[in-house]
Amino acid sequence: MTSVSTTATARARTRRPGGTPWPEARRVAALAAPLAPVRLPLADALGRVLAADLVARNHLPPSDNSAMDGWAVSGAPPWRIVSDNPAGRVSARLHLGQCARIATGAPVPYGTDAVLPVEDSVRESERVLPVDSRTPGSGVQSHIRARGEEARTGDVLLAAGAVVTPPVLGLAAAAGHDDLLVVRAGTVDVLVLGDELRDSGLAGPGRTRDALGPQLPGWLAALDASPRGVTRLPDTLEALSSTIGESDADVVVTTGGTSVGAHDHVHGALNQVGGRLLVDGVDVKPGHPMLLASLPSSRWLVGLPGNPLAACVALLTLLEPLLAALHGLPQRALGTVRLGEDSPGRAGDGHRLLPVRRGPDGIAELRPSCGSAMLRGLVGASGLAVVGPNGAAQRDDVAYLELPWRE
Repeated sequence: MTSVSTTATARARTRRPGGTPWPEARRVAALAAPLAPVRLPLADALGRVLAADLVARNHLPPSDNSAMDGWAVSGAPPWRIVSDNPAGRVSARLHLGQCARIATGAPVPYGTDAVLPVEDSVRESERVLPVDSRTPGSGVQSHIRARGEEARTGDVLLAAGAVVTPPVLGLAAAAGHDDLLVVRAGTVDVLVLGDELRDSGLAGPGRTRDALGPQLPGWLAALDASPRGVTRLPDTLEALSSTIGESDADVVVTTGGTSVGAHDHVHGALNQVGGRLLVDGVDVKPGHPMLLASLPSSRWLVGLPGNPLAACVALLTLLEPLLAALHGLPQRALGTVRLGEDSPGRAGDGHRLLPVRRGPDGIAELRPSCGSAMLRGLVGASGLAVVGPNGAAQRDDVAYLELPWRE
Protein backbone atom coordinates (compact mmCIF):
# COMPACT_ATOMS: atom_id res chain seq x y z
CA MET A 1 0.00 0.00 0.00
CA THR A 2 1.34 3.45 -0.92
CA SER A 3 2.39 5.49 2.09
CA VAL A 4 1.10 8.97 2.85
CA SER A 5 3.44 11.52 1.34
CA THR A 6 5.49 13.93 3.47
CA THR A 7 3.55 16.85 1.99
CA ALA A 8 0.21 15.23 2.83
CA THR A 9 1.42 14.57 6.37
CA ALA A 10 2.49 18.17 6.74
CA ARG A 11 -0.93 19.33 5.56
CA ALA A 12 -2.62 17.01 8.03
CA ARG A 13 -0.54 18.34 10.92
CA THR A 14 -1.45 21.94 10.15
CA ARG A 15 -5.08 21.34 9.20
CA ARG A 16 -7.65 23.98 9.98
CA PRO A 17 -10.84 23.49 11.96
CA GLY A 18 -13.54 21.65 10.04
CA GLY A 19 -12.90 18.34 8.37
CA THR A 20 -15.07 15.67 6.83
CA PRO A 21 -18.80 16.23 7.44
CA TRP A 22 -20.05 13.86 10.12
CA PRO A 23 -22.50 11.90 7.91
CA GLU A 24 -19.81 11.50 5.24
CA ALA A 25 -17.28 10.22 7.79
CA ARG A 26 -19.69 7.48 8.86
CA ARG A 27 -20.30 6.57 5.21
CA VAL A 28 -16.56 6.29 4.47
CA ALA A 29 -16.03 4.01 7.47
CA ALA A 30 -18.87 1.76 6.30
CA LEU A 31 -17.22 1.10 2.91
CA ALA A 32 -14.79 -1.52 4.24
CA ALA A 33 -15.07 -4.97 2.71
CA PRO A 34 -16.11 -7.88 4.96
CA LEU A 35 -13.41 -10.00 6.53
CA ALA A 36 -12.57 -13.37 5.00
CA PRO A 37 -15.08 -16.06 6.04
CA VAL A 38 -14.24 -18.88 8.42
CA ARG A 39 -16.01 -22.11 9.27
CA LEU A 40 -17.08 -22.20 12.92
CA PRO A 41 -18.83 -24.83 15.04
CA LEU A 42 -22.47 -24.00 15.63
CA ALA A 43 -21.79 -23.01 19.24
CA ASP A 44 -19.30 -20.34 18.09
CA ALA A 45 -21.32 -18.97 15.14
CA LEU A 46 -23.98 -17.12 17.14
CA GLY A 47 -24.19 -13.47 16.13
CA ARG A 48 -22.02 -13.84 13.07
CA VAL A 49 -23.15 -13.26 9.47
CA LEU A 50 -23.61 -16.17 7.08
CA ALA A 51 -20.98 -16.09 4.34
CA ALA A 52 -22.82 -18.75 2.30
CA ASP A 53 -26.40 -19.87 1.88
CA LEU A 54 -27.68 -22.23 4.54
CA VAL A 55 -28.77 -25.30 2.57
CA ALA A 56 -30.72 -28.28 3.88
CA ARG A 57 -28.54 -31.40 3.92
CA ASN A 58 -31.58 -33.61 4.54
CA HIS A 59 -35.33 -33.44 4.35
CA LEU A 60 -37.08 -31.60 7.18
CA PRO A 61 -38.42 -33.66 8.77
CA PRO A 62 -36.29 -36.57 7.49
CA SER A 63 -39.24 -38.98 7.74
CA ASP A 64 -42.96 -38.98 8.50
CA ASN A 65 -43.25 -38.51 12.26
CA SER A 66 -45.81 -37.98 14.93
CA ALA A 67 -46.90 -34.50 15.95
CA MET A 68 -48.45 -35.80 19.17
CA ASP A 69 -48.00 -38.26 21.99
CA GLY A 70 -50.60 -40.97 21.40
CA TRP A 71 -51.30 -43.92 19.13
CA ALA A 72 -50.35 -44.59 15.52
CA VAL A 73 -53.42 -46.31 14.12
CA SER A 74 -54.29 -48.20 10.97
CA GLY A 75 -57.85 -48.64 9.73
CA ALA A 76 -60.98 -48.31 11.82
CA PRO A 77 -61.30 -48.79 15.62
CA PRO A 78 -60.98 -50.65 17.81
CA TRP A 79 -57.23 -51.06 17.39
CA ARG A 80 -55.15 -53.82 18.90
CA ILE A 81 -51.89 -52.64 20.51
CA VAL A 82 -48.93 -54.31 18.82
CA SER A 83 -45.88 -52.19 19.80
CA ASP A 84 -44.49 -49.20 21.69
CA ASN A 85 -42.67 -46.53 19.67
CA PRO A 86 -40.60 -44.09 21.76
CA ALA A 87 -38.83 -41.30 19.89
CA GLY A 88 -35.91 -42.76 17.95
CA ARG A 89 -37.36 -46.24 17.41
CA VAL A 90 -38.78 -47.28 14.09
CA SER A 91 -41.67 -49.77 14.41
CA ALA A 92 -42.60 -52.54 12.06
CA ARG A 93 -45.50 -52.05 9.66
CA LEU A 94 -49.03 -51.68 11.02
CA HIS A 95 -51.86 -53.70 9.56
CA LEU A 96 -55.52 -52.79 9.56
CA GLY A 97 -56.98 -52.75 13.05
CA GLN A 98 -53.60 -52.39 14.72
CA CYS A 99 -52.01 -49.50 16.65
CA ALA A 100 -48.70 -48.64 18.29
CA ARG A 101 -47.96 -46.29 21.14
CA ILE A 102 -45.97 -43.34 19.73
CA ALA A 103 -44.15 -40.31 21.12
CA THR A 104 -43.97 -36.85 19.62
CA GLY A 105 -41.26 -36.83 16.95
CA ALA A 106 -41.10 -40.60 16.57
CA PRO A 107 -41.22 -41.97 13.01
CA VAL A 108 -44.67 -43.35 12.23
CA PRO A 109 -44.79 -47.05 11.24
CA TYR A 110 -45.56 -47.96 7.66
CA GLY A 111 -49.29 -48.41 7.22
CA THR A 112 -50.23 -45.66 9.69
CA ASP A 113 -53.35 -43.73 8.73
CA ALA A 114 -53.29 -41.21 11.58
CA VAL A 115 -52.05 -40.47 15.07
CA LEU A 116 -54.70 -40.48 17.76
CA PRO A 117 -53.67 -38.10 20.59
CA VAL A 118 -53.49 -39.82 23.95
CA GLU A 119 -55.99 -37.37 25.42
CA ASP A 120 -58.51 -38.40 22.73
CA SER A 121 -58.10 -42.12 23.38
CA VAL A 122 -59.43 -44.76 25.76
CA ARG A 123 -57.45 -47.91 26.46
CA GLU A 124 -59.31 -51.12 27.20
CA SER A 125 -56.84 -53.87 28.07
CA GLU A 126 -54.93 -54.46 24.81
CA ARG A 127 -57.26 -52.33 22.70
CA VAL A 128 -57.54 -48.60 22.02
CA LEU A 129 -60.71 -46.69 21.16
CA PRO A 130 -61.36 -43.00 20.40
CA VAL A 131 -63.23 -41.08 23.12
CA ASP A 132 -65.89 -40.03 20.60
CA SER A 133 -67.31 -41.26 17.33
CA ARG A 134 -64.58 -39.71 15.21
CA THR A 135 -62.65 -42.27 13.21
CA PRO A 136 -59.04 -41.31 12.47
CA GLY A 137 -57.61 -42.67 9.32
CA SER A 138 -59.59 -43.09 6.12
CA GLY A 139 -56.52 -41.83 4.23
CA VAL A 140 -56.26 -38.53 6.17
CA GLN A 141 -52.79 -37.81 7.58
CA SER A 142 -53.99 -36.60 10.98
CA HIS A 143 -51.30 -35.36 13.42
CA ILE A 144 -48.55 -36.62 11.13
CA ARG A 145 -45.69 -34.40 10.02
CA ALA A 146 -44.93 -35.41 6.46
CA ARG A 147 -41.37 -36.06 5.34
CA GLY A 148 -39.95 -32.91 3.76
CA GLU A 149 -42.97 -30.72 4.54
CA GLU A 150 -40.71 -27.95 5.94
CA ALA A 151 -37.86 -28.33 3.47
CA ARG A 152 -36.34 -30.84 1.09
CA THR A 153 -32.68 -31.74 0.62
CA GLY A 154 -30.89 -28.94 -1.25
CA ASP A 155 -33.42 -26.22 -0.39
CA VAL A 156 -31.93 -22.84 0.56
CA LEU A 157 -33.13 -22.26 4.09
CA LEU A 158 -31.49 -18.87 4.59
CA ALA A 159 -29.52 -16.66 2.21
CA ALA A 160 -25.95 -15.51 2.81
CA GLY A 161 -25.81 -12.22 4.68
CA ALA A 162 -28.27 -13.20 7.38
CA VAL A 163 -27.28 -12.91 11.02
CA VAL A 164 -26.97 -16.21 12.90
CA THR A 165 -29.57 -16.07 15.67
CA PRO A 166 -30.46 -18.85 18.14
CA PRO A 167 -33.29 -20.11 15.88
CA VAL A 168 -30.85 -20.17 12.94
CA LEU A 169 -28.55 -22.43 14.96
CA GLY A 170 -31.47 -24.76 15.64
CA LEU A 171 -32.49 -24.81 11.99
CA ALA A 172 -28.90 -25.47 10.90
CA ALA A 173 -28.62 -28.40 13.30
CA ALA A 174 -31.94 -29.84 12.18
CA ALA A 175 -30.77 -29.53 8.58
CA GLY A 176 -27.66 -31.60 9.29
CA HIS A 177 -24.98 -28.95 9.85
CA ASP A 178 -22.26 -29.15 12.50
CA ASP A 179 -20.63 -25.86 11.53
CA LEU A 180 -21.33 -22.76 9.44
CA LEU A 181 -19.32 -20.57 7.06
CA VAL A 182 -19.54 -17.09 8.59
CA VAL A 183 -17.79 -13.72 8.65
CA ARG A 184 -15.54 -13.81 11.69
CA ALA A 185 -15.32 -11.16 14.40
CA GLY A 186 -12.70 -8.51 13.77
CA THR A 187 -9.70 -8.51 16.09
CA VAL A 188 -8.76 -5.17 17.68
CA ASP A 189 -5.59 -3.94 19.39
CA VAL A 190 -6.03 -0.87 21.60
CA LEU A 191 -3.05 1.48 22.02
CA VAL A 192 -3.38 4.08 24.78
CA LEU A 193 -1.03 7.03 24.27
CA GLY A 194 0.01 9.66 26.77
CA ASP A 195 2.96 10.00 29.14
CA GLU A 196 0.68 11.83 31.56
CA LEU A 197 -1.70 8.90 32.02
CA ARG A 198 -1.85 6.65 35.07
CA ASP A 199 -3.48 3.22 34.96
CA SER A 200 -4.10 3.01 38.72
CA GLY A 201 -4.42 5.17 41.79
CA LEU A 202 -5.31 8.85 42.00
CA ALA A 203 -4.66 11.61 39.53
CA GLY A 204 -2.31 14.38 40.60
CA PRO A 205 -0.37 17.37 39.29
CA GLY A 206 0.58 16.58 35.71
CA ARG A 207 -0.90 13.09 35.97
CA THR A 208 -4.33 12.03 34.67
CA ARG A 209 -6.09 8.74 35.28
CA ASP A 210 -6.64 6.82 32.05
CA ALA A 211 -10.43 6.68 31.52
CA LEU A 212 -10.35 5.08 28.06
CA GLY A 213 -8.26 1.94 28.56
CA PRO A 214 -10.73 0.43 31.06
CA GLN A 215 -13.81 1.07 28.93
CA LEU A 216 -12.71 0.36 25.38
CA PRO A 217 -12.77 -3.46 25.67
CA GLY A 218 -16.41 -3.17 26.79
CA TRP A 219 -17.25 -0.95 23.83
CA LEU A 220 -15.59 -3.43 21.48
CA ALA A 221 -17.47 -6.35 22.97
CA ALA A 222 -20.74 -4.40 22.57
CA LEU A 223 -19.81 -3.88 18.92
CA ASP A 224 -19.24 -7.64 18.54
CA ALA A 225 -15.51 -7.32 17.96
CA SER A 226 -12.76 -9.40 19.50
CA PRO A 227 -10.56 -7.15 21.69
CA ARG A 228 -7.06 -8.53 22.18
CA GLY A 229 -5.87 -6.24 24.93
CA VAL A 230 -4.87 -2.71 25.86
CA THR A 231 -1.26 -1.57 25.42
CA ARG A 232 0.02 1.66 26.97
CA LEU A 233 2.77 3.39 25.03
CA PRO A 234 5.07 6.33 25.70
CA ASP A 235 4.64 9.46 23.62
CA THR A 236 7.32 8.63 21.05
CA LEU A 237 7.05 8.21 17.33
CA GLU A 238 9.31 5.16 17.42
CA ALA A 239 7.22 3.27 19.97
CA LEU A 240 3.96 3.99 18.18
CA SER A 241 5.26 3.19 14.70
CA SER A 242 6.81 -0.11 15.70
CA THR A 243 3.73 -1.23 17.65
CA ILE A 244 1.37 -0.43 14.77
CA GLY A 245 3.71 -2.12 12.31
CA GLU A 246 3.98 -5.27 14.43
CA SER A 247 0.25 -5.61 15.10
CA ASP A 248 -1.60 -8.20 13.04
CA ALA A 249 -5.03 -7.18 14.34
CA ASP A 250 -7.72 -6.31 11.81
CA VAL A 251 -8.11 -2.91 13.49
CA VAL A 252 -5.74 -0.84 15.59
CA VAL A 253 -7.41 1.74 17.82
CA THR A 254 -5.31 4.54 19.26
CA THR A 255 -6.34 7.02 21.95
CA GLY A 256 -4.86 10.51 21.83
CA GLY A 257 -2.07 11.76 19.60
CA THR A 258 -4.35 12.59 16.64
CA SER A 259 -4.03 16.38 16.82
CA VAL A 260 -1.18 18.64 15.65
CA GLY A 261 0.88 19.10 18.81
CA ALA A 262 4.56 18.33 19.17
CA HIS A 263 3.77 15.10 21.01
CA ASP A 264 0.96 13.94 18.70
CA HIS A 265 2.53 11.15 16.65
CA VAL A 266 -0.33 9.23 15.02
CA HIS A 267 0.06 11.01 11.67
CA GLY A 268 3.81 10.47 11.65
CA ALA A 269 3.42 6.82 12.58
CA LEU A 270 0.94 6.28 9.76
CA ASN A 271 3.45 7.76 7.36
CA GLN A 272 6.16 5.40 8.59
CA VAL A 273 4.08 2.22 8.39
CA GLY A 274 2.59 2.97 4.96
CA GLY A 275 -0.87 3.97 6.09
CA ARG A 276 -3.34 5.95 3.99
CA LEU A 277 -5.59 8.56 5.59
CA LEU A 278 -9.25 8.29 4.60
CA VAL A 279 -10.74 10.61 7.21
CA ASP A 280 -8.53 13.22 8.86
CA GLY A 281 -10.66 15.22 11.24
CA VAL A 282 -14.45 15.35 11.30
CA ASP A 283 -16.62 18.47 11.44
CA VAL A 284 -18.26 17.50 14.72
CA LYS A 285 -18.14 18.47 18.39
CA PRO A 286 -16.90 16.79 20.45
CA GLY A 287 -14.46 14.52 18.69
CA HIS A 288 -13.13 16.66 15.85
CA PRO A 289 -9.51 15.33 15.74
CA MET A 290 -10.52 11.73 14.97
CA LEU A 291 -9.12 9.85 11.98
CA LEU A 292 -9.52 6.72 9.92
CA ALA A 293 -6.71 5.13 7.91
CA SER A 294 -6.11 1.96 5.96
CA LEU A 295 -2.97 -0.01 6.77
CA PRO A 296 -0.97 -2.54 4.74
CA SER A 297 -2.28 -6.13 4.64
CA SER A 298 -5.93 -5.01 4.61
CA ARG A 299 -5.82 -3.65 8.13
CA TRP A 300 -7.29 -0.47 9.58
CA LEU A 301 -6.51 2.19 12.14
CA VAL A 302 -9.02 4.36 13.98
CA GLY A 303 -7.51 7.27 15.87
CA LEU A 304 -9.62 8.47 18.79
CA PRO A 305 -9.05 11.82 20.50
CA GLY A 306 -7.66 11.67 24.02
CA ASN A 307 -10.59 13.37 25.76
CA PRO A 308 -12.99 10.67 26.99
CA LEU A 309 -16.34 11.92 25.65
CA ALA A 310 -14.72 13.02 22.39
CA ALA A 311 -13.21 9.54 22.05
CA CYS A 312 -16.61 7.88 22.58
CA VAL A 313 -18.16 10.11 19.93
CA ALA A 314 -15.34 9.21 17.54
CA LEU A 315 -15.80 5.54 18.34
CA LEU A 316 -19.48 5.69 17.34
CA THR A 317 -18.66 7.83 14.30
CA LEU A 318 -15.86 5.75 12.78
CA LEU A 319 -15.21 2.50 14.63
CA GLU A 320 -18.80 1.27 14.86
CA PRO A 321 -19.57 1.53 11.11
CA LEU A 322 -16.11 0.16 10.26
CA LEU A 323 -16.62 -2.94 12.40
CA ALA A 324 -20.14 -3.44 11.06
CA ALA A 325 -18.77 -3.40 7.51
CA LEU A 326 -15.95 -5.81 8.41
CA HIS A 327 -18.55 -8.12 9.96
CA GLY A 328 -20.70 -8.05 6.82
CA LEU A 329 -23.44 -5.93 8.39
CA PRO A 330 -25.09 -2.75 7.13
CA GLN A 331 -24.43 0.51 8.90
CA ARG A 332 -26.74 0.95 11.86
CA ALA A 333 -29.58 3.29 10.95
CA LEU A 334 -30.11 6.45 12.96
CA GLY A 335 -33.28 6.75 15.00
CA THR A 336 -35.20 9.91 15.87
CA VAL A 337 -35.83 11.73 19.11
CA ARG A 338 -37.64 14.93 20.04
CA LEU A 339 -35.49 17.45 21.88
CA GLY A 340 -36.65 18.53 25.30
CA GLU A 341 -34.90 21.91 25.05
CA ASP A 342 -33.33 24.28 22.56
CA SER A 343 -29.93 23.41 21.11
CA PRO A 344 -28.93 26.41 18.97
CA GLY A 345 -26.23 26.09 16.34
CA ARG A 346 -22.78 27.46 17.03
CA ALA A 347 -20.45 28.85 14.39
CA GLY A 348 -17.71 26.42 13.44
CA ASP A 349 -19.11 23.44 15.33
CA GLY A 350 -20.56 21.49 12.42
CA HIS A 351 -22.65 18.63 13.79
CA ARG A 352 -22.89 18.18 17.55
CA LEU A 353 -23.46 14.86 19.27
CA LEU A 354 -25.11 15.44 22.63
CA PRO A 355 -25.63 12.80 25.33
CA VAL A 356 -29.36 12.59 26.03
CA ARG A 357 -31.77 10.49 28.00
CA ARG A 358 -34.78 9.40 25.93
CA GLY A 359 -37.91 9.01 28.00
CA PRO A 360 -40.89 6.70 27.35
CA ASP A 361 -42.59 9.60 25.54
CA GLY A 362 -39.71 9.87 23.08
CA ILE A 363 -38.53 13.20 24.49
CA ALA A 364 -34.74 13.47 24.78
CA GLU A 365 -33.47 15.42 27.76
CA LEU A 366 -29.94 16.77 27.45
CA ARG A 367 -27.56 15.43 30.07
CA PRO A 368 -25.38 17.70 32.25
CA SER A 369 -21.57 17.41 32.42
CA CYS A 370 -21.08 16.86 28.72
CA GLY A 371 -17.77 18.56 28.00
CA SER A 372 -15.36 16.69 25.74
CA ALA A 373 -13.29 15.58 28.74
CA MET A 374 -16.30 14.49 30.82
CA LEU A 375 -18.03 11.11 31.09
CA ARG A 376 -20.69 11.72 33.74
CA GLY A 377 -23.29 12.84 31.19
CA LEU A 378 -22.68 9.82 28.98
CA VAL A 379 -23.06 7.47 31.95
CA GLY A 380 -26.67 8.59 32.39
CA ALA A 381 -27.45 8.74 28.67
CA SER A 382 -29.44 6.37 26.48
CA GLY A 383 -27.84 7.71 23.31
CA LEU A 384 -26.57 10.72 21.42
CA ALA A 385 -28.79 13.33 19.80
CA VAL A 386 -27.33 14.42 16.46
CA VAL A 387 -27.86 18.16 16.05
CA GLY A 388 -26.99 19.62 12.65
CA PRO A 389 -24.90 22.77 12.05
CA ASN A 390 -28.00 24.99 12.14
CA GLY A 391 -29.04 23.78 15.57
CA ALA A 392 -32.50 22.64 16.67
CA ALA A 393 -35.31 24.02 18.79
CA GLN A 394 -37.22 22.45 21.63
CA ARG A 395 -39.67 19.82 20.33
CA ASP A 396 -37.76 19.46 17.06
CA ASP A 397 -37.15 15.92 15.84
CA VAL A 398 -33.44 15.17 15.37
CA ALA A 399 -31.39 12.09 14.49
CA TYR A 400 -30.53 9.78 17.36
CA LEU A 401 -27.71 7.27 17.83
CA GLU A 402 -28.61 4.80 20.56
CA LEU A 403 -25.78 3.48 22.71
CA PRO A 404 -24.97 -0.13 21.70
CA TRP A 405 -25.91 -1.89 24.92
CA ARG A 406 -28.87 -2.62 27.14
CA GLU A 407 -29.05 -0.80 30.43
